[in-house]
Amino acid sequence: MDKKNFAFDKVNFILLAAGMLVVILGFVLMAGGGSTDEAYDPEIFSAMRIKVAPVMCFIGFVSMVYAIVRKPKDTDQPAK
Repeated sequence: MDKKNFAFDKVNFILLAAGMLVVILGFVLMAGGGSTDEAYDPEIFSAMRIKVAPVMCFIGFVSMVYAIVRKPKDTDQPAK
């Protein structure tokens, strides 16, 4: 099959997987125990959960959009 018919190349898939891993890591950093009726946990307002993790998720989503929009290089070489 002709490689020109594929919308993605290897680099697109690698970028897409890397972006997905960054998003998953961001959600893992946001996760954790919460407060209950009996005990208040001030860790739910930590900088990791409120600032770092959402920024990581945003960067991951932006990189996934770039991986989808990125056009593969045209490697059409003339036959020898």
